Amino acid sequence: MNNNLPGLAKLIRYYILTSTTEAGSGHPTSSLSAVELMVSLMFGGYFRFDLNDPQNPNNDRLIFSKGHASPLFYALYAAAGQAEKSVSRNAAQSRVRRALDPAELMTLRKFGSRLEGHPTMQFPYTEVPTGSLGQGLSVGVGMAINAKYLDKLPYKTFVLLGDSEMAEGSVWEAMASAAFYKLDNLIAILDVNRLGQSRETMLGRDAETYKKRAESFGWNTIVVDGHNFGDVSAAYAYAASDNSSKPYMIIAKTVKGKGVSFLEDKEGWHGKALTTDDLKKALEELGEADQDLAGEVARPEQVTSNKEQVTSKEQQIKFTNYDKPTATRKAYGNALANIFEAYPNIVALDGETSNSTYSEIFRKAHPDKYFEMFIAEQNMAGVALGLARRGKIPFASTFAAFWSRAYDQIRMSQYAHANVKFCGSHAGVSIGEDGSSQMALEDIAMFRSVLGSTILYPSDAVSAEKLVAAAAEHEGNVYIRTTRKETAILYGQNEQFPIGGSKVLRSSGNDQITVVGAGITLHEALAAHEELKKEGINVRVIDLYSIKPLDAETLKKAAAETKAIITVEDHHAEGGLGEAVASALAGEKTVQVAILAVSKEPHSAKPAELLAYEEINAEAIIKKVKEILNCV
Repeated sequence: MNNNLPGLAKLIRYYILTSTTEAGSGHPTSSLSAVELMVSLMFGGYFRFDLNDPQNPNNDRLIFSKGHASPLFYALYAAAGQAEKSVSRNAAQSRVRRALDPAELMTLRKFGSRLEGHPTMQFPYTEVPTGSLGQGLSVGVGMAINAKYLDKLPYKTFVLLGDSEMAEGSVWEAMASAAFYKLDNLIAILDVNRLGQSRETMLGRDAETYKKRAESFGWNTIVVDGHNFGDVSAAYAYAASDNSSKPYMIIAKTVKGKGVSFLEDKEGWHGKALTTDDLKKALEELGEADQDLAGEVARPEQVTSNKEQVTSKEQQIKFTNYDKPTATRKAYGNALANIFEAYPNIVALDGETSNSTYSEIFRKAHPDKYFEMFIAEQNMAGVALGLARRGKIPFASTFAAFWSRAYDQIRMSQYAHANVKFCGSHAGVSIGEDGSSQMALEDIAMFRSVLGSTILYPSDAVSAEKLVAAAAEHEGNVYIRTTRKETAILYGQNEQFPIGGSKVLRSSGNDQITVVGAGITLHEALAAHEELKKEGINVRVIDLYSIKPLDAETLKKAAAETKAIITVEDHHAEGGLGEAVASALAGEKTVQVAILAVSKEPHSAKPAELLAYEEINAEAIIKKVKEILNCV
C-alpha cells in the first residue's frame, strides 16, 4: 500500500481529540496509545476488508477488546476510503468514498448516534460489542475457529487488547483455547501502555514478562515499539506469513496519551476528555492534520466459502422414539444429532461435561462440528458468540450452575443480537447427592434478566427434543434447562411445542386450584393431582415449558376459572418460574399466587429426600392445595 501512514496517524489523533472534547467524555489517552498499531494494520496492507460490504465472508475481522478506545476505532473508519471510479463527460475520474463521514465523529456519545461510548452493533463495522474487558479474545477464537475448521476461509482475526484486561482470567482461558486449536489465523495486538484506570497495571511496561507468559501458553510472540511504523509493520508481516500452527501475539510497548506531551504517560487522565483550552494546546502541538487525506484498505481475497447451506425448513426431522423414562439431558444430545441435517450450521461446544450433558451424542455423530472448551465457561460463551457472529448456530452446554461464571459474557451477548443456544443440565436440588455446589438454583433468574432471551424447560424426552429443534429455528439467545433424573414420557411424538406455549395436562369442569410446574416438579404436580383426585379435589396442571416468553393467556384463563394458582419449581423463588407467572398475572382480577420453591440451603441427599426437604414434592403441593382451600 502507498498510504501516508504518519499523515494518517496525525489525522486520526486529530479526530480522537476533537471528537472526545466535543462529546465532553471518552477515553482519548487510551485511544492515542494504539494509533500507530491500528494505522499500520488497517492502512499498511495487512488488514483486508471490503468497506462497502462489512459482512463479506472473506473480510478479515477486527475486534477492539479494549472497547473504551472507541474514539480510535471510529476515527479509523473516518480516515478510511476506497477509490470509486466514475466517468465524466471529459475523462475518467476517481474519488474517495469514506467509510464514515468525519462530520459524524462530532456525534460521539450523543443520544441517537451510532458512535456510542463503547462499540455496539449500531455501527456497521463493529464485529461484537465490547467494553466489559477480557471478552474480545474469546470472540476472536470463535471467529478464527470458524475460518479454519468450518468455513475454511483464509480471513484472519485481529484482536486489540489492553494491558489492564490481561488481569482477567477469561483472557488466559482464550489463550489456552487458541493454542489448543492451533489458530495461526488469530493475531492479538497487546497495547502495553502501562497505565490502567486508577493506577499502573500489575506489570507496568514489562513486555518481557508478557512475552514469557504468552509463550508459555503456546503462542508465538514479538515485542515491538508500538509507535515505530517499521517495527509494527514488520511484526504484522511476520505474523501474517507464519506457518507454525500457533496463534500470534504482538506485544507493543506504547505510551498512553502519545502525541500530546502533557498527556503522555500521565496518571489521572483515563476516561477524561480535554477541555476546549487544553484541546487548543494539544492541536497546536500536534500540528496541522491533512483532513483531505484518506487511507486505502486492501480488499479481501474472493474465496468460495465452505459454509453449509441450510436445507428446507420443511424437511422432516426424525425424532427419537421413547418408550421408557429418559432424562431430558439425554434427549438434548439425541436432538442435536437428529436435527443436524435440517440445521447444518449447528456447532456444539461443551465445557468438558459432554458425557453428562450428552452433547457427546452429537460429538460422535459429527466430530468436525464439535469443539471442546474444557473447564472454561467464560471462554466457551465468548467462542459461541464469535461463531454466531459468523453465521453458525452454536449450542453450548455445561452444568447449569456453571453458566453463572459466564454471566458477563452472556449479558454482553444480548447487545450483539446473538443467536446462541445455551444448555444447562443438572439443574436444581433434584440432582441429589452431588450437593449444593453443583445445583443450579439461580439460572432461570439469570437468563430471564437478559434482554430478548428465551427460556425453555422440558419435562420429558419428547418435549426436550421438540424444544431443541424450536431453539435451532428461533433467532436469538435461548436457554434450555435439562434434568439429570430420568422422567416419565408424557407426550406423543406428534405433540408440538411452540415457543411461548404451554400444555394443560390435567383439567376438568370443576377445577379448584391450578398447579403450574416445569421439569422435575411437573411430575410432582401430576402425582399430587392423582392423590387429590381420590379425595374429590380437582386441580388443573399446567406444563409451563416456555418460561420466557410464557403463555399468559392460558395462565389468565386458569386465574379466572380456579381459586388460586400454585407454582412449584426446583429453583430459588427470586427470579424463577413463580415470579414469572405472578408478573404475567399482574393487573388481572385478584388471584392468589402461591410459590413453592427452594428456600433452604440444600445438602447432599437422595433426590426424593431433597424435594421433600425443600417442600417442592407432591406431598408439599397437596398440603398447599388443602391449606388454600381451607382458607377460601
